[in-house]
Amino acid sequence: MDPNYTWPPLGQAWTDLPESTRTAMVTTGAAAWEKVFHGRATYNKQWRLARPPVFTAGAFRELNEVCDRIAQLILEACRRRARTAGELRLLLDVPDGETRLLDPDEELHEGLLAAYRPDVLFSGGVPCIVEYNIDSSLGGGFDADTVIQRYAELYRAYDLLDGSRPAPSLLDQRFVAIRDTLSLPDGARVALLMDFDADYPGLDDPETFIRILSPLIDQARPFGIDLVIAPVATAALDAQNRLVVGGAPVDALFRLFVPNRVTPSPGLDAVAGALAAGTLPMFVSSAAWLLSNKLNYAWLWDDLDLLPEDDRTLIRRYVPHTVALTADQLDRALAEQADLVAKPAGGSAGHGVLIGREMTAVAWADGVRAAIAEGGNILQRYHEADRVAMDFVQIETGETVTADVPYSLAPYLFDHTASGALARVGYPGCDEVLNLARGVLLTGILLTD
Repeated sequence: MDPNYTWPPLGQAWTDLPESTRTAMVTTGAAAWEKVFHGRATYNKQWRLARPPVFTAGAFRELNEVCDRIAQLILEACRRRARTAGELRLLLDVPDGETRLLDPDEELHEGLLAAYRPDVLFSGGVPCIVEYNIDSSLGGGFDADTVIQRYAELYRAYDLLDGSRPAPSLLDQRFVAIRDTLSLPDGARVALLMDFDADYPGLDDPETFIRILSPLIDQARPFGIDLVIAPVATAALDAQNRLVVGGAPVDALFRLFVPNRVTPSPGLDAVAGALAAGTLPMFVSSAAWLLSNKLNYAWLWDDLDLLPEDDRTLIRRYVPHTVALTADQLDRALAEQADLVAKPAGGSAGHGVLIGREMTAVAWADGVRAAIAEGGNILQRYHEADRVAMDFVQIETGETVTADVPYSLAPYLFDHTASGALARVGYPGCDEVLNLARGVLLTGILLTD
């Protein structure tokens, strides 16, 4: 890994494809948008992508190397301060009981880096890792894999791949990590449990949502996993304190619900009981969620003088400067409003984020003061997302439109192994906050050599 790597222009991999190939990709993608995005999560009622983003394989490999090292540095920063999950919870000022299924005596260990997904935007041509999701409950993976495979099938049918290929399946690599990190025997029955009371498109219809996810069952089988998909609320315990899902005990749990937002239920209590009894290997421990807390970014910057020069370079180049938002930061926050963002340290999905340059001075000052009084927030250097030309189809008219939009990239790494990525792509006229609730469009990515 080169800490001073020269990144190619964000749209170059696409423009390097032959013009005839690019034109045909957009034309076929616009004509087939309903098939490509059928059943995929979105709140956007006006636009669909006419093609996916394209990256060079070399740049994507470099990005994954950077992201993997930053994850290791986050864990090391936490371990310098805390020995156990309970100690780390206290340091992060996370309320007791907020992180469900947390064992306070669990030591912080390398196995907590079994699954992680940084959120990366490009600013000034350089990746900026604005936050880090370290947990098994990484959303968007099924959408990213499904959409890019559908694009690839479409392009193969028209002989358009022309040296490009979909990024490796993140779903496959996750099954490898589940099997290997839990040391599961061949044919192990693994429960994939979700919280169907969470806020995500389609969860209000569990039966249909599970049917949409059902291809995962066949996809898991070649990796020796007998997958059963169910709402966490339906889990139970048997007489041996084994977790029962779908009418039979399971050998392990793939936790696809967020531990600080999961809805309390008898099923969640059953999971807790099986964990306490030692009968349920879980991918992954809830302690991993604490590593996602954004205060860890402030610790990276606090610890710069303790790190080797290459690591200092990585942090300065790829991690936005971050501090805890406390009363002593108020004057700076008010003076540098246009260059700062305030965020809940334990938040996600863009909730509670204040972007200084998008607010009036009064609203920013009120918001910052409220965040200081509330506690548990960070102040982060603002990095404007580069815009890149993308192609869209307007749902109502079928018209194809090219527009310069921001997008972020979220590579998935499992057990330190890179796989695919989720691209959150803005749309014509969108604002800067790229999350599902604001109509962002989700897809995987193509790679070229």
